[in-house]
Amino acid sequence: MKTKIFIDGSEGTTGLRIYERFQNRDDIELLTISPELRKDPQERRRLINSSDFTFLCLPDAAAREAVAMIENDHVRIIDPSTAHRTEPGWAYGFPELSPAHRAAIETGGRVAVPGCHATGFISLVYPLVAHGVLPADYPVSSFSLTGYSGGGKKMIADYESDGRSCELDAPREYALSQQHKHLKEMKAICGLERAPLFSPIVADYYSGMLVSVPLYGELLHGVNTPEQLHELLCEHYAGQKFVRVMPFGAEGSGMLSGNRRSGWDGLEIFVSGNPERMILSASFDNLGKGASGAAIQCLNLMMGCEESRGLQL
Repeated sequence: MKTKIFIDGSEGTTGLRIYERFQNRDDIELLTISPELRKDPQERRRLINSSDFTFLCLPDAAAREAVAMIENDHVRIIDPSTAHRTEPGWAYGFPELSPAHRAAIETGGRVAVPGCHATGFISLVYPLVAHGVLPADYPVSSFSLTGYSGGGKKMIADYESDGRSCELDAPREYALSQQHKHLKEMKAICGLERAPLFSPIVADYYSGMLVSVPLYGELLHGVNTPEQLHELLCEHYAGQKFVRVMPFGAEGSGMLSGNRRSGWDGLEIFVSGNPERMILSASFDNLGKGASGAAIQCLNLMMGCEESRGLQL
């Protein structure tokens, strides 16, 4: 029997990418909604409760509304929105962080998919806090470079339109008020005592993300060199299919581009620097491990099938 799946919000960027990834799967039956009924509460309620799994590719308020529509205890929810990432009772959809995270996804009925910037940040910071290397009160900072697809349909249209503003030709820093929506999960999932100083930058390319975290060696515990930090991360992510710690010095030219992993569903970690100042970097696709790819990975784990099924590794 095929698994019945409904994508609530299938017209958005993430929803469309999830839909595309199901096209060659013979174990899935997609429940579709008529275009004119996309916002009809009764039809959405019917399809949600007819599904085995529902993806909530929606704004936060609509995602919460959709959860309130559930009447069938059999329905399992995968939510790529920001609405439930730090809510009690929801598994955080990053299985590589720990065996407990993986088990919670596999057995969970409610799974929240991490945010794209948060994915890169947490992949770097969570292991350091968990192993006692980075103090919970460390004043963490981070910058992130992303392609414009992360801004959704309107930003994509702005960048791809004729006669666009010349400002779009150069990278643009945003979230200058330090109120980015991913900060809450960055702090909570890593166990930090304060939200990080976070500077995201959007540039003129479609997809791909590079998140970096600079660290002072003298403020770390038990790690004195970037080589030791590299070894710790290698051990933490040993055996993981979707997260790879690259060989020390693998950046080669001394540069990392934001779009180097566009179209791929994994995440690569780089360690560089010197004993005084180190830089950790996560390279991945904001639409892959940072969104729809992570959502499909969580589905595969919840279904009990091969973790990478339908994904590009």
